[in-house]
Amino acid sequence: MPNLEAKQVVIDEIKEKLNKAKSVVLVDARGLTVEQDTSLRKLLREAGVDYKVYKNTMLRFAVKDTAYENLNTHLVGPTAVAFSYGDPTVAASLINKQFKTMPNLEFKAGVLDNVLYDDKGMAVVAEIPAKEVLLAQLLGSFKSPLASFARLVSAVAEQKGGAAEPAGA
Repeated sequence: MPNLEAKQVVIDEIKEKLNKAKSVVLVDARGLTVEQDTSLRKLLREAGVDYKVYKNTMLRFAVKDTAYENLNTHLVGPTAVAFSYGDPTVAASLINKQFKTMPNLEFKAGVLDNVLYDDKGMAVVAEIPAKEVLLAQLLGSFKSPLASFARLVSAVAEQKGGAAEPAGA
């Protein structure tokens, strides 16, 4: 009986993390050295990502009747799970950056916005810049035409021999 209670605690822990998560990434971390695993865990923890290895049976019970239930088909072999609570792409992005130094690390699957992605899909998701970077790029694209327009108005004003007058003057 105590074993069943211990398993239920783990299942409840996973469910709680799933309820808070904006994305979930499954990885196969077989073959990582202790140093590599420690480095990966530290990197993810610093980014606010929970990373833990769970038994597939516990994960199956936890995802049952949730938006993450479609992960069941990918719960084969050892499975580590990264739960992102902020930026949904941060876990995939950080893991993807580690592939160069950790060739044994592989995506299995992931769920973002209730959409299941396989390993290839997660590789594409991992290339999406962080939300802050996307916003900066958007603002930069707005700023560029305005700056060009301002330079054009200034050049026309200089050509006509005067300074540009403010609007409404």
